[in-house]
Amino acid sequence: MRATNPVEERVIALIEPTASGLGYRIVRVRLSGNRRKRLQIMAERVSDGQMGIDDCGRLSRALSPVFDLEDPVQGEYDLEISSPGIDRPLMRIEDFERFIGHEAKVETAAMIDNRHRWRGVIKAVEGDEIVLATDTGDTRLKFSALSEARLVLTDKLIEEDLKRARDAEAAGDEENSSPASGGGASEASGGGESD
Repeated sequence: MRATNPVEERVIALIEPTASGLGYRIVRVRLSGNRRKRLQIMAERVSDGQMGIDDCGRLSRALSPVFDLEDPVQGEYDLEISSPGIDRPLMRIEDFERFIGHEAKVETAAMIDNRHRWRGVIKAVEGDEIVLATDTGDTRLKFSALSEARLVLTDKLIEEDLKRARDAEAAGDEENSSPASGGGASEASGGGESD
């Protein structure tokens, strides 16, 4: 789910070593647009799952030489580094484990029990299955069957994000504390242009 096509997969393979070396995890990569393409890289700090404006700038500056050298996207494009935001996408099975107790919306690629979409509280992760507590009872979905998944913005999720931000600020980590607005940090850069 982190990539939807071979170009995005190639971008992930190219940037992951650099991002990892700086302490960031690549959440997902999306290439969109026709005439003017946009390459969006969603990332977070490995240490606490946050991503502030300074982090976006730092990662953008580190990745620009990689893109200049490897040129993974044909034609001109804009590079955008962003945070996952509060109601983040759930891209890895570890994301589901991390957010047990929170509400999520999930979609499957193929019909399961005559449905494509579910909404419920992440109750457990058992092997490669996600257990959601839905209005109709527990639903078990294989992680490999999912095509999209994201957290639902709830008071509980906002409260936990605010607490994380306060804790980071109290620890003197003001430049890395995340905004509590839920929109997520983002930095767009024209440095990803290619001929």
